[in-house]
Amino acid sequence: MERRKRKQENIIKQSFETFGLSPEIVKALTRLRYFKPTAVQETVIPLALERQDVLVESQTGSGKTVAFGIPLCEQVEWEENKPQALILVPTRELALQVKNDLMNIGRLKRIKVTAVFGKASFKTQKSELKQKSHIVVGTPGRMLEHLREGTLVVDEVSSLVLDEADEMLNMGFIDQVEDIIEHLPTERQTMLFSATMPPKIEELASFYMSPDRASVKMEQSEANTPKILHSYINVDEAGKEKRLLDLLTVENPDACIIFCNTKDAVDAVEKHLNKAGLPIDKLHGGMDQDDRLAVMDDFRSGKLRYLVATDVAARGIDIDNVTHVINYDVPFEKESYTHRTGRTGRAGKTGLALTMVSQTDERRWQDIRDYAFSDSQELTEVFAPNERLVNRSKAAFEKKINTRVKPKIARNKELN
Repeated sequence: MERRKRKQENIIKQSFETFGLSPEIVKALTRLRYFKPTAVQETVIPLALERQDVLVESQTGSGKTVAFGIPLCEQVEWEENKPQALILVPTRELALQVKNDLMNIGRLKRIKVTAVFGKASFKTQKSELKQKSHIVVGTPGRMLEHLREGTLVVDEVSSLVLDEADEMLNMGFIDQVEDIIEHLPTERQTMLFSATMPPKIEELASFYMSPDRASVKMEQSEANTPKILHSYINVDEAGKEKRLLDLLTVENPDACIIFCNTKDAVDAVEKHLNKAGLPIDKLHGGMDQDDRLAVMDDFRSGKLRYLVATDVAARGIDIDNVTHVINYDVPFEKESYTHRTGRTGRAGKTGLALTMVSQTDERRWQDIRDYAFSDSQELTEVFAPNERLVNRSKAAFEKKINTRVKPKIARNKELN
């Protein structure tokens, strides 16, 4: 065991250690099983360590959190109690995930990360911010509230990260983001990460970032492109729930996220599939924080094989074992297609993305096809399975839904 650990530390010396990181960070990365930097990490970490402004266009699942997390943890001065870095993210789930990732990377340096977001106690967050907080991560609305109340002190902030910037734009947070930036010291490093680069995001970058910023666009290559088989099926709105259950019976996924456009649709689909005996739960913005976190934990640990969700779950939720994504509804925003389907085909595995298209969705679906598919990317039309095939598939389907998924070993197991 000890020999294997030493071997792992040697592998990391050829990769992460070449960035000149402190021993505490290198040791934490080894124990977290981060051995080789991804393409985006290899490009961004050296620039960020030089305290350059960096604008990064890179798809979901490319390792962006570690790309900014390592430099931030490296630069933190432990003795300074006030926040030294702010990270803005679109959702509370992502805020908590980024907090956990950074706490793990900075664990051996004893770095303290505080997460702030709405629908959670302001008072509790206020008392956390009063204590030592090296890095603060949060959603724009709540971050702004703390700034206005004077509960978040930013005069020592030397780094700002805007993560999932295009999604903050889609969710209407850009004005709040600009307000927050106005509160910060002008002498700072700014890093902006986005899966897509709409004109408004480019405008934001040119206004608030250094003119000699580094621009990084991770071109899709065989190595960094998620392996996703894209398909669609034409359906009647009336029989959609039954059609979904038939498709799931035949496909028999190991772990599947079903996306709907509204909270009501999520409730209806979850109710229908729950009645059919599937190990399933739901996730949408109307749920309180503790319930949302409990559902994510159950899905991550394999207690649930199915999750019905609105787009709130599509961004930044890092679960490697999702084999299928089903768009029960064609998304309203064409960018959402990329973010939803990016939940599968992660960590080198092949995933399947299936979109159910009813007559009313046809124009939106055509827009998505024009946006997301080039000539080289295949999109397959599939057809409804017949009753015989569904019945033949039932035994294997029922066996699987009654078998618990093998729990994934937590990355921070050795660190803990």
